[in-house]
Parts: sequence; C-alpha cells; structure tokens
Amino acid sequence: MVLIYTDKITNRIKYIFNLLFNEILNIDFELTKNQEDFNAFDGVKFSYTKQQIGDELYFHAENLLFDRGISHIDLTFIKYEELPAFFPVYIEQSALPFDPFAAGFYLVSRYEEYLPYRKDEYGRFSTSESIAYQKDFLHKPLVNIWAYKIGEILKQHFASFKFTGKKYEFIPTIDIDAAWAYKQKGVFRTLGGYINGLIKFDFTDIAERTKVLLGIEKDPFDTYGFQLKMQKKYNIQHIYFILFAEYGFNDKNTPIQSRAFHKLIKSLADYAEVGIHPSYNSNSYPKKLNQEINRLSKVLNREITKSRQHFLKLQFPTTYRNLINLDITDDYSMGFAAKPGFRAGICSSFNFYDLDLDTETNLRVHPFTFMEGTLRDYMNVEADQAMEVIKPLIDEVKAVNGAFISLWHNESLSNAKRWTGWQQVYEEMIREALP
Repeated sequence: MVLIYTDKITNRIKYIFNLLFNEILNIDFELTKNQEDFNAFDGVKFSYTKQQIGDELYFHAENLLFDRGISHIDLTFIKYEELPAFFPVYIEQSALPFDPFAAGFYLVSRYEEYLPYRKDEYGRFSTSESIAYQKDFLHKPLVNIWAYKIGEILKQHFASFKFTGKKYEFIPTIDIDAAWAYKQKGVFRTLGGYINGLIKFDFTDIAERTKVLLGIEKDPFDTYGFQLKMQKKYNIQHIYFILFAEYGFNDKNTPIQSRAFHKLIKSLADYAEVGIHPSYNSNSYPKKLNQEINRLSKVLNREITKSRQHFLKLQFPTTYRNLINLDITDDYSMGFAAKPGFRAGICSSFNFYDLDLDTETNLRVHPFTFMEGTLRDYMNVEADQAMEVIKPLIDEVKAVNGAFISLWHNESLSNAKRWTGWQQVYEEMIREALP
C-alpha cells in the first residue's frame, strides 16, 4: 500500500490517483491530509503538494487538481525522456520535472474538448485540434507511460515496493453500419441503387447487385462466416455494435423491420457481445437514442449496456450524459476517425469524469487504438503497408499492459474492391495482438 499526502483531497485527486495507481499499476493506495499520520507511516509514501513538508519523496503539485470549473489553460511543454510533457515544475526536489497527475487528468478528462474548438464537417472535435496531434504524441499512451514511470520511481526509493500492473488485453470490435450491401434494402432503395448505377454508368455494380439478389453470388458485406472463423481459430471474442435506426442521410443501415436482419443480430449474439451503434441523428435527439436502444433490446431480449457512436461523434459532456441516463455502462467511441492512436492519451479503460459537474461517473470509457477506415480512407494506406502502422501501436499498448482495441466493419472484411487484401491484414493484426 502507498500512502499519499496532499493538502486537500478533491474529487479530481481521488479520480486520477485511483486511475494511475489502482487501475493501471494495480497498487493499493490511500490519500491523507494529516501530516502526523503521514510522518508516522513506516512504508511506501510520498507527498503531492505545493511545498515539500520534509525530506520525503515529493511530487510538486500544479493547480489543476485543486481547481473547480473549466477555464482556458496556456499549456507549456517540455521534453522528458524524449517525450512531450506538460504542466512543468521548476523545483529541484520534485521527483519529476512536470506534474504527471495534472497532465494525466487533463488528457483523460478531455479537458480540451470542453473548451471552444473548430469542428470538422460532422460536428466533431477535429484531430488537428488536439494537443496530442499538435505535439506529436498521439501514438503514445502517455498516461500509462507516466504511471509506469511513477512506479519505477517508487521502486528506486523503497526496496520493498513491487508492482505488476494489469494484464494486457486484446479486444476486437466490429461496427455494422450496413449488414448487407444489396440484400434486405427494400423495394425503393433497391430501385434507387439501380438508378444510381445507371446514372453513373456503373454497370459492374448493377451486375453484382443483380447476381446477389438472384442468389447467384454472396453479398459482399456478408463476412460473418469469416469473422466466426477468426474467432474460433484464435480463441477471441468480438464485440459488435449494430446501427439499428431509422434511415437517414448519415444512417444508411439495413431497415430495422427486416426479419433477416433480426435473425442475423440474434445469431451474432450467440457467440459474441452485441451493443448499440447510436445513429448520427441520435446524438442531438436523446429520444431517438432511447428508441434505438429499446428496439435492439427487444430483438435480443436482453439489456443493452455497450455502445459506440456512429461516426464517432462525441460532444462533451452531452453524449456521455445521454448514455448514462439510458443505463449504458460501457462506451467504445474514444478515438479519432482521421488518425490512429490515443485520443485521451491512454490505452486502458477509465470512468468518464464529468468536468461540468466535477465528479466521476460510472460510465466506463474504452478507448480504441485504430480504425481500419482511418488507414484506408484518411491516410491512403494500402493493405500491404497497413501492418507497418498497426504493429507499432500494438507494441505501445503491450509495453504498458494496456488494452488494444481495434475497430473494423463487416464490409472492410469483404476482400473486394477497395478492401482487397484487408482480410489478410485483419488476420495478421490478430496474430500480432494476441497476448
């Protein structure tokens, strides 16, 4: 057990110390503001204060964890062990030249996403707006790295101190935006598909659509057999996120009335976990979100507790509050569409901290590391180059015993058209990501 002295025990301090020590390093700790108890304690201990109280191991504290509310902060960056760090301290006695607790809280709470920012075309916090992208550490899980550094410092100061960290995890997830490319679309959407093909003179698409609808060829988005094969071969378990919403401009899913769609969802739930993929429109209309969750729950005859936002659209704190109000316990939306890496600077799950209310919630946030569409559509990475991007990210997560969460879609496993060769990438990724 580690005893930590601080002048004031705030919600922010309790939150970030629990995350770093208990949840990442797997270490029991206790906070105290009683100097006598701290001085009398004969064990592993340190202080986190503005001023050192004696000759104890000491981490200098900046203001952030003692403040309330949200305000603009002019961040100052330094280099520490070849990596960016912020909230620098200039006190020689401090164990680190920056405040890792304040910096970790800033990243994990998504403090910067509560401040004014420029939105992208889908109304999202743009990757280019993030300090992780601007300071070139998006590919580094700095919060985990800092936690392990703190653990090493404690080992150097206390011979009896040991820590193991949590076990590394691999969690493959698949979003189903459209269960099939051509099947189960309904008469009007099918006719619209043919008309669109004629307008574009895309006779290949017309021919493929016709063969699929006649049962001559398999629908290209029907990759569920391959997914099950991978699951059995490598003893993994997928989590599926189903778009189960009314048709809309950004929500072109399979009609929710389709019995074949219901059958597919039930079959997936027989061997994997299934969560909701809230529609783009539901982000602005909580009643729609409630309706979508209830409908999917009725199909599966079970409670829905997991989610990932369609288009990864997150608005802080509104999106997460809406999920909490509808009893969603775990969300997997934390990541960027435009770049792979660690949006919150962390590769471990964590509870959402509502900065407006200045309190920790029970909603568990599971940050994903990369999405296949990021590589293919945003970065123009071809299949034969994909593992050059993916493997270093897996290595980063394994180095700190985090959770490597991948995001794929059923259509990207078709091994056809623009996704030719990506089925092989998926299997290579699994082999690399296995514990």
